[in-house]
Amino acid sequence: MAGHSKWANIQHRKGRQDKLRAKLFSKMSKEITVAAKMGDPDVDKNPRLRLAVKEAKQNSVPKEVIERAINKAVGGDAESYDEIRYEGYGPNGVAVIVEAMTDNRNRTASNVRSTFTKNGGNLGETGSVGFMFDRKGQIVYPASVGDEDTVMMAALEAGAEDVQSDGDNHVVYCAPTDLNEVSTALEEALGEAESTKLIWLPNMQTEMDLEGLTKLMKLVETLEDDDDVQNVTTNVEASDEVMAAYAAS
Repeated sequence: MAGHSKWANIQHRKGRQDKLRAKLFSKMSKEITVAAKMGDPDVDKNPRLRLAVKEAKQNSVPKEVIERAINKAVGGDAESYDEIRYEGYGPNGVAVIVEAMTDNRNRTASNVRSTFTKNGGNLGETGSVGFMFDRKGQIVYPASVGDEDTVMMAALEAGAEDVQSDGDNHVVYCAPTDLNEVSTALEEALGEAESTKLIWLPNMQTEMDLEGLTKLMKLVETLEDDDDVQNVTTNVEASDEVMAAYAAS
């Protein structure tokens, strides 16, 4: 999926990777703790925990941080978090989904609503933009793992629904309930993936110019900086020229 590599490049050029590293570790630790608390703390018996640990490792989260997050749940001293999904519109009517884990619903709702308002958007009701996305499992491999036909064959045999390839990546999609099984099968066929996670995949997109994209990215980055926010997804579509202009700005 071209959008995957484009957005990765934009975030890298803007220096977001280093800035978000500590927050990324914290958010992944929170997901691991919640997954271990809700299910079995044994990675082999808990698909959600297995995927959380796999994604943490793919993002270079240290082993001791992962183990501490699991032990926190086992020890019973983990905070209780509610998982909440917020939906709204950003600048130019772009659809935005915000996934949060919080120990204070009122605080998080207030912060998310305020961030939307201050950045040219507005928070809607649950379901207001959800229909513009499909819940999918996403597994990303570098282009170097094999040609398009090889990856497509391996993905279909593993039970995936679709593969989109470009010069940088092979992006495999599957049903959300099949992610654990498909990723395990692909790991045996192609080796370890770069990324394995559940996503919201846009089924309709909103085109943006440079001014609109700049405003949207400010909204996304402000939301991502909130400690309660785990993921932010939009249905933005922008041309290569707009992407390049934003990255250079």
